[in-house]
Amino acid sequence: MSILILIIAFILLTLGFIGSIIPGLPGPAFSYIGILIIHFFTEYQFSTPVLFIIGIIVFLIFVLDYSLQAMGVKKYGGGKKATIGTFVGLFIGFLSPPFGILLCPFIGAFIGAYMEVKNDKTRALRIAFGSFLGFISGTIIKLCLSTGLLFFSADHIIRLFFK
Repeated sequence: MSILILIIAFILLTLGFIGSIIPGLPGPAFSYIGILIIHFFTEYQFSTPVLFIIGIIVFLIFVLDYSLQAMGVKKYGGGKKATIGTFVGLFIGFLSPPFGILLCPFIGAFIGAYMEVKNDKTRALRIAFGSFLGFISGTIIKLCLSTGLLFFSADHIIRLFFK
């Protein structure tokens, strides 16, 4: 039974890593659930403050990830239409991975910004670039956290698995 629990925890940690790259999957949340499974269902116990701090960080990054694209659009001069275009593009990008995940939010932001700035292609491209920077920033932050959580718990999984 213990091996099954470790396999489930490892799968969740791996899904967390993958979810950090694929938008829409809450990667760090999967990683955190994997750590909680190790904590509650194996003999290895993380300290309560560590679990609490990791939980807060995961929550903050979850919120930050969904706001970074909108912040990028706003910082580069976009408004409501560019933000909506970004999220519509993100949704369409889910349907056409892997390149659609990167290109569609950019294209959606560009179309929204283009309508918003009265056919100024240069400004619309700048706003779309801001959206893309927000997306990449969120992905990098999630990837760093999920990778850290994977390595943080991998040592414990290996020790418990080969015990």
